[in-house]
Amino acid sequence: MGQTRERLERWQREVFGRGTERDELFETISGEPVKPLYSEADLPADTEAAIGLPGEYPYTRGVYGSMYRGRLWTMRQFAGYGTAQETNARFRYLLDHGQTGLSTAFDMPSLMGHDSD
Repeated sequence: MGQTRERLERWQREVFGRGTERDELFETISGEPVKPLYSEADLPADTEAAIGLPGEYPYTRGVYGSMYRGRLWTMRQFAGYGTAQETNARFRYLLDHGQTGLSTAFDMPSLMGHDSD
């Protein structure tokens, strides 16, 4: 851990310190601050328990026990337009032609939780 700390301090001083950082607060949408660099020093003491195993909570290592040895990565197509029926027809077309996942492009009122009608 001491060597890691020394490497991080050197990086902070010699590499990160040479550049300029935008003058803004870096945080997640939940308001958690975001550091410029994360390393093993930021991990909890019991990392194995914290990240779990593949297919087990908290799913850090994937939702499938065999990870992607048992199935390919999901390829997503972002689509949606016109009426619900037209979008449904488009999704069915995409799935029939090899698409493995779909993401719907909603209109802004729907995204904000309002009835768009």
